[in-house]
Amino acid sequence: MFTSCEKSFLETYPTDAVSAAAVTSTTANMWASINGIHRRMYYRFDGTQGLGGIGSWLIQMDCSSEDQVQNASQWYRQIYRWEAQADPTHYYNYFNWMMFYQYIANANILINEGEDATGPQADKDAIIGQALVYRAWSHFNIVRIYAKRYEPGGANTQLGIPYMTENLSEGQARNTVAEVYTNILADLDAGIARLSGFSAPNKSHITADIAKGIKARVAMTMGNYAQAAQLAAEVKANYGLMDMETYAYGFRIESQSNPDFLWASQITSVDQNDKWASYGAYMSRNMSSSAIRSNPRSMLDRLYDMISDTDVRKGLWSPDGTHPNLQPGVNLLSSHSRHPYTSQKFIAVDNADSRVDVPLMRNAEMYLIEAEAKARLGQDAAAAQVLYDLVITRDPAYTKSTKVGAALIEEIMTQRRVELWGEGFRWYDLKRLNLPLDRTNSNHQLSLAAVMEVPTTDKRWTWLIPQKEMDSNPNMVQNDL
Repeated sequence: MFTSCEKSFLETYPTDAVSAAAVTSTTANMWASINGIHRRMYYRFDGTQGLGGIGSWLIQMDCSSEDQVQNASQWYRQIYRWEAQADPTHYYNYFNWMMFYQYIANANILINEGEDATGPQADKDAIIGQALVYRAWSHFNIVRIYAKRYEPGGANTQLGIPYMTENLSEGQARNTVAEVYTNILADLDAGIARLSGFSAPNKSHITADIAKGIKARVAMTMGNYAQAAQLAAEVKANYGLMDMETYAYGFRIESQSNPDFLWASQITSVDQNDKWASYGAYMSRNMSSSAIRSNPRSMLDRLYDMISDTDVRKGLWSPDGTHPNLQPGVNLLSSHSRHPYTSQKFIAVDNADSRVDVPLMRNAEMYLIEAEAKARLGQDAAAAQVLYDLVITRDPAYTKSTKVGAALIEEIMTQRRVELWGEGFRWYDLKRLNLPLDRTNSNHQLSLAAVMEVPTTDKRWTWLIPQKEMDSNPNMVQNDL
């Protein structure tokens, strides 16, 4: 099911190595298959160290923005420098396309052939429902990278990506962006219906609430703020927020017991972990990998300065890089280089074990979606209250905002940047809101970043379609060079 495919197409359909009939013959086999997709989330793609599954995708999205700063010419530098986006042959370029279409291909087997499996209907619903959400979520992530932005209120007839509901051997033409989003919403609605009543055994599985959270993200991108606010409010009501002590402890492998985590990719044992390719091998502060020893991740200094001194989150970055308040039991080696504003938000098991649960959805995001959506609807008082309900759990001195309009939206977006730093949102937010990249007058170094400003009209906001897809799919059309 997970081996390379017969005619490349970047593995957008499966091989006969494990037949679809065998995968969907029983619900027991289907459970094994959906669990295989969960585990595939932290699989190294193409044998390349910098392509460690979903964690690598999150890093790409954030180091393409201004809020994450590189301190050395190391892994992801071609993304940081905005080079791979315009190079269809680069592995960072084709990685996202390849990875998400693999998820889609394997989800399609379960969706299209799982109903006839032998086993309880409740199991079929739980498995097919998760597969539907995987299919929608994967297409949503791809279309925002390889197509021009969704324009709220527009026709959105610009070329999107092929929306694959079947595993076909022939290359497919690109649907319009509008068609892609229509299909995403349909799959999410079908997934939500199927997942009603399903209780996930652990947080690597997808529930109806996670599907609603993804739909809230989609609604924000489409400018459907009323729907986004409603969905986010429904979800957040079912979960808690981590307290300040837990936040100061750092993000580790405890997502299962953390009420703030709705969905996470969990590497449960050392044997499952790809030590040098995992998320923690690049984003943690303490793992002894070459990437972290030479290039620990820093926060944009301008953003750090916006954090209140009484906010627990401010302690997750070290302005001088020495980390005097490093969490108890966490050790840095003499070989770990020190740089200003480096993060200790993510903490690996130890210097030799890079495991960190990959954050895919947290309840804090739902607060931020609801607050932003209500602010954009002009519901300033309601938006300020939702924002207060979140931030007071991080900063005991925070007072409810009295700002209105654009000023309130700006405050919400600043809180969003701080809260979700390193979790893969910032580049998508810039594109969603049609904002330019601005790294000037900051701790970004021109010699490393190469690109300090990117206007909204720059073609690189829409990545080129991977050359492998262009070569194998006669129906594919390339983006503007």
